[in-house]
Amino acid sequence: MRRLVLSFVTIALLLAHVPARADDLLLDRFQDYLEALRTQAGIPGLSASVIGYNQTAWERAFGKQDNERAIATRTDTPFQLDGLTQVLTSAIVLRCLEEGELSLDDPLGKFSPGTVDANITIRQALSHTSADQVFRYRLDRVDALAPAIAACTGNPFVESFARRLGLFSMRDSVPGSNVVQLAPTSSANLTSSMLDQYRSVLGRLASPYAVDARGVASPSRYVATTLTPSSGLISTVQDVGQFVLGLRTPRLIVSTETLAMAWRPGLGANSQPLPHGLGWFVQSYNGETIVWQFGVSSGASSSLIVMVPGRGLTLVLLANSDGLSWPFPLASGDLTVSPFGRLFLGLFVR
Repeated sequence: MRRLVLSFVTIALLLAHVPARADDLLLDRFQDYLEALRTQAGIPGLSASVIGYNQTAWERAFGKQDNERAIATRTDTPFQLDGLTQVLTSAIVLRCLEEGELSLDDPLGKFSPGTVDANITIRQALSHTSADQVFRYRLDRVDALAPAIAACTGNPFVESFARRLGLFSMRDSVPGSNVVQLAPTSSANLTSSMLDQYRSVLGRLASPYAVDARGVASPSRYVATTLTPSSGLISTVQDVGQFVLGLRTPRLIVSTETLAMAWRPGLGANSQPLPHGLGWFVQSYNGETIVWQFGVSSGASSSLIVMVPGRGLTLVLLANSDGLSWPFPLASGDLTVSPFGRLFLGLFVR
């Protein structure tokens, strides 16, 4: 951790000498600094993408997706998204809202009367707030949205999610690693061809690693096998990029107005902005609104997405260790505690 901080200090000093004129130069520098941070964090494999207004501007892969078999990471390498899954869940819920099937003020008990969070509303689950307007980052409450999504679509949650992946043009994504165990005849929405595609993607899934204090990576295992609203989605930076581009296409996923609502922070009991919107963290940096989210599974995987709507820029990072997220208190709602987040902001939001 100390080496990672020192490395970032060095990078921060270098940033002061990077001209803000040449996009190619910035991306080249970003690639070099990102690789330095990856090495210091001991991340075996990392896939990265920067998406512009209407296309992917840059994508790179670093290290190995499988150390034991010496398989290099690729930009189409699938990774576990962990908590990043909730940004897609949010998009699905917001689409249901626009279709009039759900209301943000619906209590979760309306769809699952026996849940312990029966009095929590959809809005509160997506924004990680409670009735007392206090922010508490709780993925278990996001998971309680599954019955609401099923009620909206008329299909079980996993099948509903699978159909939305097609709408989002995410062809290399899998709604939970155990989805292939479902019989093709169990649902018209999970066809044999879909399950075959899922098997193909899972065959390329990055191997997970636990990294010790010396930076030595050891094979581990993924904990999440079943898709939930907050975790379990498997995807690539290319597919996440397609989702991002879909968000920027008016009404393809949700309307511009609905997206703006999702990217507006809630207000606490003291009327001060909270760190989270609907499915996304929201904060200000150098006068720009930043929306972001992270995912992590201890000793296995991590992910980070950072959007700068005013500049039409998005960063996507996926890793096969927890080094992107675990060492940093991201759940508190401040992206700048992450050297990966600060690197992107320092270069592109100056």
